[in-house]
Amino acid sequence: MTHIDPWLAVGVSISTAVTDAVYVLFNAAVSARRRVPAATWSSVWYLLSAFAVISYTRNWVYVGFAAGGSWIGAYLSLTFLHGIEKSRAMRHI
Repeated sequence: MTHIDPWLAVGVSISTAVTDAVYVLFNAAVSARRRVPAATWSSVWYLLSAFAVISYTRNWVYVGFAAGGSWIGAYLSLTFLHGIEKSRAMRHI
């Protein structure tokens, strides 16, 4: 049976959630053709992913926590972006 460190599991989940959120923001910047924000989000994305990758490559069980964090990050960041788009649309009415 594999030992799971709860703090490391939480760290991997949070790290991948933030990493996925940054990835969504990176894609939004690329879609908007904004070079500096896209490059900045790209570098932040790689820096954040390092913690999760290093953590779960020592123990495959953490991949599940990484996947969960990734789902949460994508969901929350798209919710955030949807709110921004809705706010912009309301200003143009």
